[in-house]
Amino acid sequence: MSSPYILHGFNPSPYSVKMRAILRYRRIPFVWDAIGNPRDVAVAANLPPVIPILRFPDGRLMNDSTPLAYALEREHPGQRSIIPDDPVHAYLSDLLEDFGDEWVTKMMFHYRWYYAADRAFAQTWIITSRNPVMAEAERRAGMQAFNDRQVGRMALVGCTEQNRPVIEESYRFVLDTLDRHVRKIPFLFGSRPSLADFGLFGQLQILSVDPTPMAEMRERAADVYCWLLRLDDASGVEGEWLDPEAPLPDTLTALLHHCGETYLPFLAANTRALQEGRDEVGLDIKDRPYAQAPFRYQGKCHDALRKKLAALPADVRRRLDPVLEQTGCLRYLA
Repeated sequence: MSSPYILHGFNPSPYSVKMRAILRYRRIPFVWDAIGNPRDVAVAANLPPVIPILRFPDGRLMNDSTPLAYALEREHPGQRSIIPDDPVHAYLSDLLEDFGDEWVTKMMFHYRWYYAADRAFAQTWIITSRNPVMAEAERRAGMQAFNDRQVGRMALVGCTEQNRPVIEESYRFVLDTLDRHVRKIPFLFGSRPSLADFGLFGQLQILSVDPTPMAEMRERAADVYCWLLRLDDASGVEGEWLDPEAPLPDTLTALLHHCGETYLPFLAANTRALQEGRDEVGLDIKDRPYAQAPFRYQGKCHDALRKKLAALPADVRRRLDPVLEQTGCLRYLA
């Protein structure tokens, strides 16, 4: 019997639980290694200090959840794929996964480190996930050090007082829209989960545990809360993709429109700031000011989305471009 995959991560990490849910859904045998600091595994392998890290059966190590998801598609073709069969839906899934990974993560980071109750809980959850039993002085020092590090990074990732209304309003929109969607359709692109579902799941699963956003989710979008519980282990789900000839559900169109109003304008402004060597990204998002330092990784995300769109065949673009135009996304991707 070949060795299983080993996923090095931990429960308070949105990208770790995202990859764990993907492996579970795809029924790929793996070991969940959540002891100690998983970043040490990445550093030892000369990888960027990003979690989770997946050890393949042949010993290879990779990190970064989106490339990992596609690596698993290559390793296990046709085995409960999370990429929709229709290329139009596949691109939209990629776009919404990126929205989850890079925009909804701002919500996760904001709520976790802005409110006192969330900071206190996060310190406990993170430190005990690494080592559940330790001396009290060591525990307190570790909690405070991690809190200080993360709070110190808030402005870097855009989680500032100025940006708070944009981030919190966006969280409420995602909750409301996804809540309506999952009452009618089990997952974003049908009765089986896509990469987009897992991209949103990773961030929202953490938001469903941290005290302040959890309370809002349970009160405002109880169906989303239950959807997250189902998606955490969807290994028993059998389903079908949406009919590519049918109109997109209005809730899915609404999520794409929100992406075109929030995340994609930010991505485009971030790309311009990087190209011009500026030290701030500044724009209005839904008539509210938003500013943060430029982020190189999100510049790569924007470039990848644009190149993937440009590489699609003309017949696919004829069907996809009107959707992107209608939702306000195309101008930032073409």
